[in-house]
Amino acid sequence: MAAQAAAGAGGDDDSPLLDDLMPWSVRPLRTGRPWVTAPDAASLKARWERLVRAGAAERERLFRPTRSRTPQTPVAALPGQATGTGRFARESGPCPEPVRILHGPFDEQWLIPDHRLIDAARPELWRVADGHQLFAVEHGYVPQDTGPALSVTALLPGGHSPAGRPGRIRPLYRRPGGLEPNLAPGLLALLRDRHGDTVTERSVLAWTLAAARHSPAGCVVPLPADPERWSAGVELGQELLRLELRGARGGERPRLPGGRRPYVRASVPPVPTALGYDPADETLTLGTGRISPVPAGAWEFRVGGVRMLELWFERRAGAGAAGTDTLEAVRPRVWPQEWTSELLELITVLALLDGLRPRREGLADGPRITAGELRAAGVLPAPAAARRPASVLDHREEGPDGQFALL
Repeated sequence: MAAQAAAGAGGDDDSPLLDDLMPWSVRPLRTGRPWVTAPDAASLKARWERLVRAGAAERERLFRPTRSRTPQTPVAALPGQATGTGRFARESGPCPEPVRILHGPFDEQWLIPDHRLIDAARPELWRVADGHQLFAVEHGYVPQDTGPALSVTALLPGGHSPAGRPGRIRPLYRRPGGLEPNLAPGLLALLRDRHGDTVTERSVLAWTLAAARHSPAGCVVPLPADPERWSAGVELGQELLRLELRGARGGERPRLPGGRRPYVRASVPPVPTALGYDPADETLTLGTGRISPVPAGAWEFRVGGVRMLELWFERRAGAGAAGTDTLEAVRPRVWPQEWTSELLELITVLALLDGLRPRREGLADGPRITAGELRAAGVLPAPAAARRPASVLDHREEGPDGQFALL
């Protein structure tokens, strides 16, 4: 009740919070040591190799022990990952194959999927991360933030927030295989009664992506009572999903119209030191490198008040700044061509998302299905069990030092 009251007090006309509609959420990953993630997989393998070849004292220093993890800490394997569970101090094998993650909004990076290296890996997320899953990632509240309130990814999300105020991660499904939607019980039935039998858990996610708004109480999701507005919002949300998923789940990779596609006009130098933008000719500069045309909307695209292109560049050009004798310092000596290709795609995604902003205006106008109506219908509050992970009774996972547990 307090959450709905807070949403109403925030001036959103008693609209429900995303926390009400998708009750199960998980906190962001906490690695505890920055060297386990990187913009390229090769650096992670090189870091691992240096670590396992080091002597005991050097391994301890490079590892960066925390209260949760030291080289002597035995832990269970991450679900779905065939990695060691014995103490890392005894590890001498090859690096586990890095996995692609969403490190923060619109920033795809790599992670060593070894539970012994990650303070809080959130195993409950790994258990449901499969070819059917989609993750809604809230962006922490920042006053006067005009950026999106959340994003959606098919990758395992780290949940990092540009503004330092991480939100929650909400899987669309509570079980592997696209089973048991993470929606308040009764919500789908109520929406189908209002808007027709075509309402699915994915269309609810699409509407949420299009209509969600920031509020001090959390992400607010106005629900329309008008079927026409619902259809328009779902159509827009499906387009947003297509762009943010970047070809995952059988979709097409985003592309700007031919005359507006960004191209490399001058090669990115081996070590670009600064990122700049010239609005007059829509040119993005990376040192002496030049990319154009880059629409102003892509350059100005922000989440939590932070420009996404600047943050993406800083995480690559500034990597290893913690010191030369650290594992983070193991990184590409020259700018990889793959990063330029990723940058071109990111520019495309941000430009297309910015172009859809006008269609989002007005989605919250008109009659709504309020949180009060959802309470009266018995949809809210969601039962306590809906806020906990679903049990996985037939899944064997290796525990510490090779023991097995039935979950």
